[in-house]
Amino acid sequence: MAQVEIGRGKSGRRAYRLEEIGIVPSRRTRDPEEVSIAWQIDAYRFELPLVVSPMDSVVSPATAIAVGRLGGLGVLDLEGLWTRYEDPEPLLAELAAVDEERATSRLQEIYAEPIKEELIGRRIQEIRDSGVITAAALTPQRTAQYHKAVIDAGVDIFVIRGTTVSAEHVSGRAEPLNLKQFIYELDVPVVVGGCATYTAALHLMRTGAAGVLVGFGGGSGHTTRTVLGVAVPMASAIADVAAARRDYLDESGGRYVHVIADGGMTRSGDIAKAIACGSDAVMVGSPLARASEAPGRGYHWGSEAHHHELPRGNRVEVGTIGSFEQILNGPSSVPDGTMNLMGALRRTMATSGYSDVKEFQRVEVVVTD
Repeated sequence: MAQVEIGRGKSGRRAYRLEEIGIVPSRRTRDPEEVSIAWQIDAYRFELPLVVSPMDSVVSPATAIAVGRLGGLGVLDLEGLWTRYEDPEPLLAELAAVDEERATSRLQEIYAEPIKEELIGRRIQEIRDSGVITAAALTPQRTAQYHKAVIDAGVDIFVIRGTTVSAEHVSGRAEPLNLKQFIYELDVPVVVGGCATYTAALHLMRTGAAGVLVGFGGGSGHTTRTVLGVAVPMASAIADVAAARRDYLDESGGRYVHVIADGGMTRSGDIAKAIACGSDAVMVGSPLARASEAPGRGYHWGSEAHHHELPRGNRVEVGTIGSFEQILNGPSSVPDGTMNLMGALRRTMATSGYSDVKEFQRVEVVVTD
């Protein structure tokens, strides 16, 4: 792809946000009821190509169960409030009421409480007992310390998620996590990320991961762009990682690694465009933080917001618009793409003439801005 000259000493590739592309309908259309949006990773099948971000404002054991029963996958943050406190509900209520100036410092104070290993097993077991597929997340920094408790508790899908995750982390302070060896020794599928480039994704796929997260997560509450200057527009990032998936499929002799777009998708059109660019599923937070059942009570934040040294996120007010059922499957009472997310995806696919997610990844797109 052609490089754009930024100045005499630096050039860069032009990349695109989801807002800058559009989906092109094909010559045929379908009835939305004849469209399947089901998705499968390893042995686990989901009726919705939707993974809910491991954020305390969205996923509690109760909401992970609710999302699972609706056909999606809720991922519990094992470094969040549910593994630090026996009953985090009073703290969640406090975080919804604290004023804007004090929000970040109060988040840091509350999350300074140590993680309790016994709570990891208890929360995972609570979700497992409901009969839904169980997924939980750790950062790469905590994976070596707590992964045994996670596996012993019977998690179905293990998520290793950070702002940027690489297969070759270099550290002089501690022995870094050897992802390839770690994943090889586990008996459960591992989803790992984020990443945003072809090369980084290919290296993560070679570790044996079942899925790769594309993007830096966080979405509407993320300030990585302003704090670190790190940013890759999602449409281009997804397309690059999808290309790595294609090449790894050939390299590995047929091993398919799932691509999951993570962050920055607030409306149904964003979800459709992420899949059109090549993702198999999407990981979202803020759209479901607006559910009446969400633990954040109309507020949303990610783990970056309470980092003890360099916060890279905000607690944002997103409001409440309806239940999980309404936001995911409708009916919608608003015309802005924030409700009936999955119904809108079905209609986009039907309008474009595609019957399933894998086919829809081949839809034509155009640059609109």
